[in-house]
Amino acid sequence: MKPNKARDSVAFCLGIVLLGCLIQAAGYLKGDALVFPGVGEILRAFFRLLGTAETWGKIGTTVLHLTASVAIAAVLGTALGMAMGMNAFVRNLLRPTMILLRSLPMIVLTVIVMVLMNYSRVPVTASVLVLTPLIAEAACEGCRRIDRELIDVYRLNSALNPAVLFRVYLPLTAGYLKQAYVNAVGMGIRLAVSTEYLVQTKNSLGKAVYSAGYFNEYQDIYAYALIMVLLVLAVSALPPLIGRLAGKQEN
Repeated sequence: MKPNKARDSVAFCLGIVLLGCLIQAAGYLKGDALVFPGVGEILRAFFRLLGTAETWGKIGTTVLHLTASVAIAAVLGTALGMAMGMNAFVRNLLRPTMILLRSLPMIVLTVIVMVLMNYSRVPVTASVLVLTPLIAEAACEGCRRIDRELIDVYRLNSALNPAVLFRVYLPLTAGYLKQAYVNAVGMGIRLAVSTEYLVQTKNSLGKAVYSAGYFNEYQDIYAYALIMVLLVLAVSALPPLIGRLAGKQEN
């Protein structure tokens, strides 16, 4: 079935309306307008926050943490995943570490990182440790799914080298890596904000959420959540947009 962009857009907008209705219903059932403020109040807080330079500074700090953690995790995860996909010994060797990092609760991992290093490095380091297995497993699976006949063809002409890696393996695993990137961005923003909250990173969205909760400004918390959702959508849309622009330039 071919995708219908108009229908998908309408469904997405209706989903946003449904979410607003759920918040309103929760406030009505709970009878607590402080914890569940109205949608109108949340939107006013959202536009008020976006109108201040301070909020954009906090967004910049969190985006910097997100970008650094996703970039580092992408490099490490892709390298480890390729090694795991090409070599069964490496895959079995690294499997316990990947299972540990994937299964360890984020709060426990963050506390361990907090003990080991300076608090300013915790948001990026903890996020990298969580995101790397996600990308590595996608790269490994994509590598193992490559048609063996294609691998045999390059082996007849050349040994494994950087050119083969970038021209054969990476393009053929691009679908897996793309989905891993989208998942990593969504998880990365939550990790960045959560770790910023725990270590009280100055001028960040995590610190802003903490302050809003401390002063019972719940409408600001929901507004910050909306900002984070928009950030995820914007960052996730970058690779397809760059790909389309590159394709137009080649044509």
